[in-house]
Amino acid sequence: MHRYLLNISYIGTTFRGIQKTVNKAEQPRLDTNTVQGALELALRVFRPTNEIQTVLSSRTDAGVHALHSTIHVDLERSDGKPYDTTTLTGVLNRTLDKHNLPIRVLSTLRVADTFHCRYHAIGRTYLYRVAVAKNPTEVTEEETSKRSSLKNKGYEVFLPVDELDRCYFLQSENFNVEQLRETARMFVGVHDFRTFMSTSRQKTPSRDHPMFTVRKIDEINIRPGRSLALAQNGVLATETYDYWDIEIKARSFLYKQVRRIVGTLLAVANGRIDRRVVYQMLTIPSKHNWDHRVLVAPACGLYLCGVHYRETAFELPDHTKSQ
Repeated sequence: MHRYLLNISYIGTTFRGIQKTVNKAEQPRLDTNTVQGALELALRVFRPTNEIQTVLSSRTDAGVHALHSTIHVDLERSDGKPYDTTTLTGVLNRTLDKHNLPIRVLSTLRVADTFHCRYHAIGRTYLYRVAVAKNPTEVTEEETSKRSSLKNKGYEVFLPVDELDRCYFLQSENFNVEQLRETARMFVGVHDFRTFMSTSRQKTPSRDHPMFTVRKIDEINIRPGRSLALAQNGVLATETYDYWDIEIKARSFLYKQVRRIVGTLLAVANGRIDRRVVYQMLTIPSKHNWDHRVLVAPACGLYLCGVHYRETAFELPDHTKSQ
């Protein structure tokens, strides 16, 4: 049996998330409403002799996208030889395309049997894309977070169709990007992020450990972004919106931590709260200390940009290189 690392990307709009769900009361079945389930469906075309069980490096929620994520899987051929990695990539992509699944395998690597795509990861980078209207209408932030296209109080709101569910569009009269940057600096470093973690339906013993919610944010970078719309839509989008990219780097994140941090940054930039509120949320960590004037940033603007490993993580033992 041999282990393979799949570097993947996907558009998360139509999926319930990356992790497959299993109903213990039912017979095991493939869940093609999740990224993991869809990949396991595609891997079946190779007819390995073992049961296919993929392992995820990172979990993303429904509607969240990935430019680069990773999974690993063990596959055993009937003749015991390893699969050609180029063939694995090509056949998987053709199978995914045949089933109209918005997932692509960027590359496949054969790795050591001891390699683990989650535990060997040394960092992850997330990107949040937000577009702020240059001449905002009277549409509220709550309304824009719920609708893709709006017509409210007689106002037409232009949203490029190319970017529906790919970016968070804001109608804000007082958006202050300098306040956004200043507040972002408060999150860098080691903090107890209990206030910024949503309650997960998945319970594990480690979640009760007092250090479970402590995380270190390595970097938060705020940069001008750009529209990804095409042709005339792109021109009109650039004329209508200022795009901003919020990049967050850390070794690991809590459940919905990135979306809660981004929602907090946007709340300060919009003047809904000030930095004193953020300071209290960080220094008095508690699920009861979340300020409900802060709206959790919607999933559509969030991208997992990269899962990072040391170069030596992919090295094969000498006795396997000739196989």
